[in-house]
This record gives sequence, C-alpha cells and structure tokens, in this order.
Amino acid sequence: MLAAALEHIVKGIVDEPDAVRIDETSSPRGDVLEVHVSEADRGRVIGRGGRTAKALRTVVSALASDRRVRVDVADD
Repeated sequence: MLAAALEHIVKGIVDEPDAVRIDETSSPRGDVLEVHVSEADRGRVIGRGGRTAKALRTVVSALASDRRVRVDVADD
C-alpha cells in the first residue's frame, strides 16, 4: 500500500511517469522504499535543498503510522 501511494505521488511530480518504479525491501531496521525515476526527473523528485524528498518522506511516515519506513531516491 505504501509503495503504491508513493508511486502515485511521484508520478504526479515527474515529466516521465512511465519511468517511475518503486522497489520495496525489508530490513531489520524497517522497510525501505527506493524510488527510481529517469535521470532528467531526479532533480524534480529531490527538489531544491531536498525539500520535495523530505515532503515525500513525511507523507509516507504519516501513512505508515507505527511502522518504520525509509524512502530513498535511487541514483542509477
């Protein structure tokens, strides 16, 4: 559910929504959602000074309620 919500939000931000992919993995410290976007859209997802990425993390944390979730923007 969290991955789908994050994917929906990110697709609304980027210019190439077909290139958006969210990889979900689990670790002992909590879940990890890794956001993959096209190279041209990476700056949009991170935002000036990391503001957009911070906002995405805040929204996902609010949706996760009691679970620990980390959101990373991949740099492939």
